[in-house]
Amino acid sequence: QVHLVESGGGVVEPGDSVRLSCTASGRTLSSFAMGWFRQAPGKEREFVATVSGSGLSSSYAAFVKGRFTCSRDNAMNTNTVYLQMRDLKPEDTAVYYCAAATSPNVAIEEDEYAYWGQGTQVTVSA
Repeated sequence: QVHLVESGGGVVEPGDSVRLSCTASGRTLSSFAMGWFRQAPGKEREFVATVSGSGLSSSYAAFVKGRFTCSRDNAMNTNTVYLQMRDLKPEDTAVYYCAAATSPNVAIEEDEYAYWGQGTQVTVSA
């Protein structure tokens, strides 16, 4: 069993930056892709970003537009994945979830992920 815990959310102003972290326990995840999804109030959960097991490949949703960076700390075997978010906008307000995929390749579909965290709230408001 894999347990994922997100942290780093909070209330920020438009234009601010936030770094989310996702720490895994129960299994070493360096062989598996990790992803970030988000769910805004009244909307379905959507893909945000993913990074491959090696950390060498990543993919992002179109709305990210270069503002977010997904990375992982495999070298130190800390089992942690990050989502650095810059130039945040009110429409980025959502609960952000990290997830562990079933393969090492980047994954953008929810059904490619086997384990999910509980989510962390990010609120962007002036």
